[in-house]
Amino acid sequence: MNEFFTQINFKEIFTASMILFAVIDIVGSIPIIVDLRRKVGHIESEKASIVAGILMIAFMFVGERILNLIGIDVNSFAVAGAFIIFFIALEMILGITLYRDDAPETAAIIPIAFPLIAGSGTLTSILSLRSEYSSVNIIIAIVVNIIFVYTVLKNSGRIEKFLGKQGINVVRKIFGVILLAIAVKLFTSNIKELF
Repeated sequence: MNEFFTQINFKEIFTASMILFAVIDIVGSIPIIVDLRRKVGHIESEKASIVAGILMIAFMFVGERILNLIGIDVNSFAVAGAFIIFFIALEMILGITLYRDDAPETAAIIPIAFPLIAGSGTLTSILSLRSEYSSVNIIIAIVVNIIFVYTVLKNSGRIEKFLGKQGINVVRKIFGVILLAIAVKLFTSNIKELF
């Protein structure tokens, strides 16, 4: 238990939280969430958040084993993750769509939890973070983000009214720039390990 507390690093928690916050981009997904709520009338915020959290934590521990089975090391995966984060950042900054899953037709647990919250970008980022940060700090960062995601899902209508379309765009662009810098750092720190 004492070892658990000695691994806690607030700088790592903050950085990992910011990376996940930017990649999940729940604020940018508000229009999709509002549209879903209009179509089906209700979004299961609690279940969607819990399932997404379990998916992320499970992938953090099992993801590396899956990679080993197919013969890929974590550094190679982290470099690939840096590219994904880079393109997500470009989407956010330039307001373009390079790739986006179709909006799910129902607001059941699976469409919201995956791919909206725990999508491929999020899962890739978690494994990339694992190559640099302590597991304890990443788990805390995941929990922080799940609490935030739950809050946004629960209050999506109010947040949309408060921020407005311009406000959401500004938030996305700010986090896009942060994400771009993170992608560059992730790439440079892991590419060295491959050579």
